[in-house]
Amino acid sequence: MRQLLWWLIGGSRGGHNRLRIVRTLQERPMNTNQLAEDLDLNYKTVQHHLEVLEENDIVTTQGDNYGQLYFLSDRMEQNLDILEEIVEQADIDPDPTDQ
Repeated sequence: MRQLLWWLIGGSRGGHNRLRIVRTLQERPMNTNQLAEDLDLNYKTVQHHLEVLEENDIVTTQGDNYGQLYFLSDRMEQNLDILEEIVEQADIDPDPTDQ
């Protein structure tokens, strides 16, 4: 999981936005549109990051189509401490409102 999170969060151009998405989903589940509005990001950008996060078992979904909600996966929930270490080591701004 550590290597995966380094690749997804600490070592890629989209890492900061992925971190923002994960942090937001820690608070409550949301759909793509809600995330885009909450994070002030383009809908397609959020959709892309969610697809990457889902493919790598960081988020899961429930529901269909527009109402589909995203949640942190159990695997991600159990490894939030690793995420925090990576954020600190990679010197990523942990404030999801800072962008």
